[in-house]
Formats: sequence, C-alpha cells, structure tokens
Amino acid sequence: MKRILAIDYGSKRTGIAVTDTEQIIASGLTTVATQQIFTFLTDYLKKENVECIVVGDPKNLNNSPAESAYATHEFIKKLKTRHPEIPIYMIDERFTSKMAFQAMIAGGVKKMDRRNKATVDMVSAAIILQSFMEMKKGNNLPASV
Repeated sequence: MKRILAIDYGSKRTGIAVTDTEQIIASGLTTVATQQIFTFLTDYLKKENVECIVVGDPKNLNNSPAESAYATHEFIKKLKTRHPEIPIYMIDERFTSKMAFQAMIAGGVKKMDRRNKATVDMVSAAIILQSFMEMKKGNNLPASV
C-alpha cells in the first residue's frame, strides 16, 4: 500500500506528517523551511510511494478563509503543477495547533520543547493526517482539489 502525506503549510515553516505503508498510523515526519518545501517534496516523492497529499485548509471560526488561506492555495496550485499525478485533498485545520500543543502536554513533552514551533507544526500535520484517515475510513472524503 502507499503512504499518505500531510502538510501543515506555513509562511516560515511547513509541518510534514506521513502514514505507514499500511495507512494505520499517522506520524509527524519533519518540519521544513517553507522556502525549501518543493525540494523536500520532490526528493521524498522519488523515494516513497504516496497515494495522496492532504493539506490543511486554514479557516476562521466562522468558516471563512483565514488570512493565510491565499498562500496555502497558491502552494497547492504549484504542487498540482509539479506533481499532477498525485491527488490533493484539503482538510479543515482549525484548532490543530491548539490540539497539537495539548497532545504534547498529554504526551509528557517538556515545556521548553513545547515552545519549539517546528514541533507544533509537525504534530499539527499529524493531526490533519489523522482527521483525513478517519474521514477515509468512514468513506466521507472531500473531493480532491
């Protein structure tokens, strides 16, 4: 089976998470400087079989696009151009940073490590990926973009 890759796109850093080859476990993979994301993705996609890519969709509480949505949508356009063979899905990412922070506390991550925004971005990507996997399991996937 192929992996599923999730991306928590940000202006400075981008969190990356991935499933195992059986698509059972979502794990944080790394955080990449956003300016290097396409280099990272090209290298990763050469080494690993990826079924699809899931990107967090930034929204406000009232479901309107967040301030960062434009940059995320531009990123997706470029990603589709560079890797048209891979389906891309967008998943609502509201509250993922708060959920990541809480998960880190529950997991016993030290206070100094919780301040590392790169770690929060990677855990947020894993939460986005877990949400997608649950939707997939329930046959409730959004349309690919």
